[in-house]
Amino acid sequence: MIQGILICSLGFLSFAVMATIYRLVKGPTAPDRIQALDALGINLISGVAIFSVLLRNTGFFEVILLIGILSFIGTIAFARYLERGVVIERNHSE
Repeated sequence: MIQGILICSLGFLSFAVMATIYRLVKGPTAPDRIQALDALGINLISGVAIFSVLLRNTGFFEVILLIGILSFIGTIAFARYLERGVVIERNHSE
């Protein structure tokens, strides 16, 4: 019963990932694409978590943490690039 529910949720999650990738490619503006990239990271985290429960393995927790950190850093970097035009500001004092 639980395995059926988990497999069904992986199916729905794959549909959500496809819709998010469509928004990432087709997004009318750059902020829409950034939001889709963040949502894609969240969907990947939840997919790995469901797969971990399905396999009854706790070895994927580090992968979940790594995807979360990289997704957060990527979202912040893209948002800063859109806001200021640069990701890392350098002070040139002469």
